[in-house]
Amino acid sequence: MEKKTCSTSLAVKTSHVLPPDTNSYGTLFGGKLMAHIDDVAAIAASRHARKPVVTASTDSVDFLAPVKEGHSICIEAFVTWTHKTSMEVFVKAVTEDLRTGERRVCATAFLTFVAVDEDGKPSPVPEVVPETNHEKKLHELAAVRAKQRIERRKQSKEFAQEFGTDYPWNSRGK
Repeated sequence: MEKKTCSTSLAVKTSHVLPPDTNSYGTLFGGKLMAHIDDVAAIAASRHARKPVVTASTDSVDFLAPVKEGHSICIEAFVTWTHKTSMEVFVKAVTEDLRTGERRVCATAFLTFVAVDEDGKPSPVPEVVPETNHEKKLHELAAVRAKQRIERRKQSKEFAQEFGTDYPWNSRGK
């Protein structure tokens, strides 16, 4: 399988922040931003794999600045690291005041996607090759993030097992 550069997966989406997208403070709903992030990251992962992908995890979404009504939001995503069937995608969200031109990074995130075949089974993906200094830095630290994801997933499975599927009001004594 031929290796691909990070830049071949780059996906970018810019949207106007309109009143239905905002909360009572006049800023973009966090969930709406997270939906934009997942959408653009999935496009980047699909572009890299040239296969359908499913979201396996979102490490975190760090909200760094508010996104105000009337501003724009630009989401950029690209594959930073690959394993056998999975891909780590870095996402940066930038808000812009369209009147002044002031731009701020408002969020960053790492998501993991798995490529799947026609039967929904994990499918191999090409290795990614970083070129720029930023890409190289993200790629070098990816193995550490991958180990953290494995540990976090293990803990999530333990919580799921412990808490189960009972409604909270049916398990008060546990």
